[in-house]
Amino acid sequence: MDFIIILKAILLGLVGGLTEFAPVSSTGHMIIVDDMWLQSEQFLTKYVANTFKVVIQLGSVLAAVVVFKDRFKELLGLGGPQPVRGGSRKNQLKLSHVIVGLIPAAVLGLLFEDYIDEHLFSTFTVLWALVAGAILMILADLFRPSQPSAQTVDQITYRQAALVGLFQCLALWPGFSRSGATISGGILVGMSHRAAADFTFIMAVPIMAGASTLSLLKNLEYFTPAALPFFIAGFISAFIFALLSIRFFLKIINRIKLIPFALYRIALALIIYTLYF
Repeated sequence: MDFIIILKAILLGLVGGLTEFAPVSSTGHMIIVDDMWLQSEQFLTKYVANTFKVVIQLGSVLAAVVVFKDRFKELLGLGGPQPVRGGSRKNQLKLSHVIVGLIPAAVLGLLFEDYIDEHLFSTFTVLWALVAGAILMILADLFRPSQPSAQTVDQITYRQAALVGLFQCLALWPGFSRSGATISGGILVGMSHRAAADFTFIMAVPIMAGASTLSLLKNLEYFTPAALPFFIAGFISAFIFALLSIRFFLKIINRIKLIPFALYRIALALIIYTLYF
């Protein structure tokens, strides 16, 4: 396979990995970058290009699993709770919290999958989603409770988990951003920025892995020997850059909050609209 194609796979993996868990929309960035610059459909069929984006997402999912491996072991009953400074955790996060948060988007995603694929995966619709998501993020920072009831992910209630699940439904609109929707929702229902981010990333793994696996199973025919190097390069690139992105984001989110990301989204939408339309 041509070196340039492999390089494009690495660049798409970089874009997907860096933006998958930041509240800026990885899907939106990949659609914009691919449509405007890389244009993978010129050297791959549309179906192989779309399957590649699923492979990118799986690389990012694996990075989240690595970052939260101890937490996932605990949720699955494979390891005991990790003590925190000052004693054992209260209201320990359980797998049932995650399931409650997943149900709304999983149901709506199954019901409207074909409509979303048909009508919402375009640069124009993504630009509107970038702006709409940015507005929600600004509102979350402006109207957040002064004293969050859940300072850590282990203090999240089932009610908060369910409400965050409802906010996650907004992320079915490509470009809105799953992490942007759920972190904003978590903040508005009483979580700290870090608690909302932790819960968002933990909750993202099963829904992203499930959706990606189903998509791949439907498109196994596109894993040809010619396309495989492209897929592998993108997967590895997405994993590495998602790993770096998650760790960096978790370190800074309590300090910078969401508004800087929201302003970036609005600026990006304006620039792309000016150049593209």
